[in-house]
Amino acid sequence: LTPFSASEDMRSTWQGKAGRSPLQALYESDQFEQSSLQAVHQQRREMLSNVCSRYTRKRRLLQPDDLRHLVVDDTHGLLYCYVPKVACTNWKRVMMVLTGQGKYQDPLEIPAHEAHVPSNLRTLSEYSVPEINYRLRSYLKFVFVREPFERLVSAYRNKFTLSYNTAFHKRYGTKIIRRHRQEPSDRALERGDDVRFEEFVYYLLDPRTQQEEPFNEHWERVHSLCHPCIIHYDVVGKYETLAEDASYILQLVGADTSVKFPASSKTTRTTDDMTAQFFQDISPFYQRRLFNLYKMDYLLFNYSIPSYLRIR
Repeated sequence: LTPFSASEDMRSTWQGKAGRSPLQALYESDQFEQSSLQAVHQQRREMLSNVCSRYTRKRRLLQPDDLRHLVVDDTHGLLYCYVPKVACTNWKRVMMVLTGQGKYQDPLEIPAHEAHVPSNLRTLSEYSVPEINYRLRSYLKFVFVREPFERLVSAYRNKFTLSYNTAFHKRYGTKIIRRHRQEPSDRALERGDDVRFEEFVYYLLDPRTQQEEPFNEHWERVHSLCHPCIIHYDVVGKYETLAEDASYILQLVGADTSVKFPASSKTTRTTDDMTAQFFQDISPFYQRRLFNLYKMDYLLFNYSIPSYLRIR
């Protein structure tokens, strides 16, 4: 496949049911006219655009591999870039309802593991170059983001502290313990199921880690997964305003009113206070290095430096 460019003129060219672009739809629709939500999303797009123009010197061409996280809904003209640990299971369930031609009615009836089966949803990387360019120009594009360190701690808790995630323990845990624990036990080296957060941080900052392979998608930076400086997203949803942003997108694309984004009921959710506790034992030196690693996500999506960090 030859590379293709999501160039400037692709911004805001989604043709909705009435033949309007997403921004026209935002500005002209009676439903959203003068709404505060409309203003919020305009600000998020402007912030993204400003940071991109400031920090990206050279535009590069998208490769098919860059598009593996973009889920396609051809029925509603929708592209969703999924980011693990940012409600992506529920968004994939919703996308299965939207693209399922009536096969699914309620997102919550779809088992979580089924939402992650690759064949259940098409990604943009599966299309031909002309089809890719058409969808990048014409569809509504959205992504959901989250406070970067909160997302990182959520990924650590999910992948390294739960007993059933043996695949992650074997694949990553054993390597992390071998490299970043002094005098590990034979059991730890074999099972990799007791990785400490501090060791996980050392692993992320170890130059060998990214030299050997890309970050796993659960801790990869959003800008590396979704390329927001090349693909111009019409809506940047936030985990912190998940319910209203999800409802906004479903209304924008004219989804059936019976399709509802599942309400969050998890009491185990990683919070800011919880994240602060995980960082208590991380030295200021490593806090700063880790912040620099995720700095672009902080800048692009307008998250402030966490107050618990000792890097000022």
